[in-house]
Amino acid sequence: MVGVVNATPDSFSDRGDRTTEGSIRQVASHIADGARVIEIGGESNVTNRPAVTAGVETERILPVVEAAVSAGAIVSIDTYKPAVADAALKAGAAIVNDISGSGSGEMLEVCASHGAGMVVMHTEVAPKTQKWDEKLYPDGIVERQLEFFEDRLSELEAVGIGRDQVVIDPGPDFAKTPAQTVESLRGLPRLNELGCPVMLAVSRKDFIGAITDRRPGERVGGTFAAIAFGLQCGAKLLRVHDVRGTVDFLKVWQALQGEDEVSAGLRIAEEVRREPPAGSDV
Repeated sequence: MVGVVNATPDSFSDRGDRTTEGSIRQVASHIADGARVIEIGGESNVTNRPAVTAGVETERILPVVEAAVSAGAIVSIDTYKPAVADAALKAGAAIVNDISGSGSGEMLEVCASHGAGMVVMHTEVAPKTQKWDEKLYPDGIVERQLEFFEDRLSELEAVGIGRDQVVIDPGPDFAKTPAQTVESLRGLPRLNELGCPVMLAVSRKDFIGAITDRRPGERVGGTFAAIAFGLQCGAKLLRVHDVRGTVDFLKVWQALQGEDEVSAGLRIAEEVRREPPAGSDV
């Protein structure tokens, strides 16, 4: 489970406390709720906000990275700027999630020098930009993704980053219409053939909002549906905003799937069986 912490004031989906102190509290909350990896970002990818400098981004994320490392979490840094990645890795982060598609030689050198893991995401556009083109993938989006990932994996291997250090992300919404995102996710079984774990980063995404006509904070039901589908298709990591809700979803889903045993003697505790009466302090 990868818990998202947006250490930026202009997150597209998170209207909580976005101060440094608020982000550090969110780290603690995600860990308590069951996240094993904390992913920290210091620049929102919303297209209606300007990019920030590497200095500003670093200033936003470093105290949060240090707090997450001190708390014992595996830390991933969500950035496409090599200088930010370098600072975060020096502070104890272990993974870089580069939404630019990991095509930067400088970024690859930074990650290789630290022995960092990488999340390689499919995209056909630069960060902070969007492209909706129904003709962008004439041979099918999954065929394009397979080609894209094979090229990137070869580039990573050339600088000493092996496939065992790489997670791939099909990049829902990035240079994709909602229909193209759905087609991409339907192709997850083929992406598994690349031999790298697949991360499912569908939490609150626009394709869910387009299908359900819901704002980001109202997309929890759609997110869980996408997670269930992705797990059935072999996804290994879940990148989510709602760690507690996702853990609850997984407990029930795994019980129904037969992955977790449900004891014959299991009973519900009285204190959680019913909501307390109105006005009660309980």
